[in-house]
Amino acid sequence: MAELDLEALHREMAAWRRDLHAHPEFGFEEKRTAAFVAQKLREFGLEVAEGVGRTGVVGTLTRGSGNRAIALRADMDALRIAEQGTQAWRSQTPGTMHACGHDGHTSMLLGAAKLLAGEGGFDGTVRFIFQPAEEWGRGALAMLDDGLLERFPFEEIFGLHNMPGLPIGHFETRSGPVMSAEDNFEIVLKGLGGHAARPHAGQETLVAACAVVVNLQTIVSRRLSPADIGVVSVTELVTDGTRNALPGLARILGDCRSFRPEVSAAIEQEMRRIAEGTAQAYNVAAEVTYTREFVPLINDAALVDEALAAARTVLADDAVGVAAEPMTASEDFARFLTHVPGCFVFMGNGPTAPLHNPAYDFNDDGLLHGARFHAAVVRRRLAVG
Repeated sequence: MAELDLEALHREMAAWRRDLHAHPEFGFEEKRTAAFVAQKLREFGLEVAEGVGRTGVVGTLTRGSGNRAIALRADMDALRIAEQGTQAWRSQTPGTMHACGHDGHTSMLLGAAKLLAGEGGFDGTVRFIFQPAEEWGRGALAMLDDGLLERFPFEEIFGLHNMPGLPIGHFETRSGPVMSAEDNFEIVLKGLGGHAARPHAGQETLVAACAVVVNLQTIVSRRLSPADIGVVSVTELVTDGTRNALPGLARILGDCRSFRPEVSAAIEQEMRRIAEGTAQAYNVAAEVTYTREFVPLINDAALVDEALAAARTVLADDAVGVAAEPMTASEDFARFLTHVPGCFVFMGNGPTAPLHNPAYDFNDDGLLHGARFHAAVVRRRLAVG
């Protein structure tokens, strides 16, 4: 098979990426995006299945007679953030934007599909998984519940995410824990509101809520082992009070991060103890709701070595490295790793705005690096001969 013109492919990927950026879609609403992806995959000659996990797409490409199959995954959904960018391809959907670079991830995986379909160089089957609803941790489960592994079996899976601040053309990952679990909580305090001039006549909840917020800070500092990583963050405090009325209801919301189920369980146990005990001290009632949204992302050590070796075939050795420590952000890719081994890597996006920032934009200079990395992984894991 003839080699593709990489410069032309890069320009094409940039055009795809900017089109996707201009038309962002929230989780499980990615109908235009999914149709765009399916059309391109069919143009490249892949077998395509749509509607996997509601709006997910799976492309299948087979070369040679090998009986092994691996998967490459990209996410497609955008965020409920109003874009502040002024570029020509800025979001045309008010209140929604690609603030995490999923437009870039999708375009890089499409580029890898075109590259591998056009050039081959592997023996076996590749599943190209385009996942919906990553941002709220539901898309991977939806695809798995829809029979992803049974309908499109594969033995291992690879994915990547752009990283602002890491130079373009640089990759890094690590074995073991890479990204944390995310748990969400809501603590509701119920009392009896009343006039601000007569606090003794009721059971107002605001002071109790403030005490709960402060006491929650002791979970990590005093209840977890210093050897464990944990984060407990209160993100909202909402009451039904007003300027001259004390609240009878207060809601405390937030999230927690950890890398081991035992730590997650300990955080929940201590949170319930603190909320109920503090509420009793202030003569109000407490209800705690605790949910687990994302599981920890744990990379397979052997596949990390394979991913780093593949990256070094398309990048300079000093541009590929091992991440020093895990991060406490979460990623829905982790759900796939509870079923098959895999590896998740980070790709440099240069000096751009942070992820989930209204001024963020994916750096198109990184597109070809991502596509070539995907292809290199396939050619290494499904080597000819």
